[in-house]
Amino acid sequence: MKIIVDANIVFSGILNTQGKIGHLLINSDNSIKFIAPDFLRTEIIKHHSKMLKISKMNIEQVKESEYLILKKINFISEVQIKDTSWEKAFQLVKDIDPNDTPYVAYAKQFRCKIWTGDKKLIKGLIKKGFTQVITTDELFEWRQSKLAK
Repeated sequence: MKIIVDANIVFSGILNTQGKIGHLLINSDNSIKFIAPDFLRTEIIKHHSKMLKISKMNIEQVKESEYLILKKINFISEVQIKDTSWEKAFQLVKDIDPNDTPYVAYAKQFRCKIWTGDKKLIKGLIKKGFTQVITTDELFEWRQSKLAK
């Protein structure tokens, strides 16, 4: 299964590699392929000071957590996404949160789901008929069902 991961999921994984999100990101090699827009790497670096403050970790610990999480994600350049995917994505999210356009564009391009904890985004997209979203609990349950087989 391919999954687009949004920034909040990645930040949560970095801040708590032992939590459910961190566990999913680090331990799903055989069942889930994680994809993210390339710009997400820059976003993470921009927010290092915030992560240090929130986590009470030092910079070395944050960077180690970051390494553990990011090595499990396939980062893909935005230029590889078709203009039609960008346009359709923007139309879907412009009145929800235009900043989520890349995640929806990637989901459209790769025909997969977006893993997000953003309830406003999930509800807004589903209301518009876009059901390519998955929550942490849903993804965890899906992976557990695959491991049980």
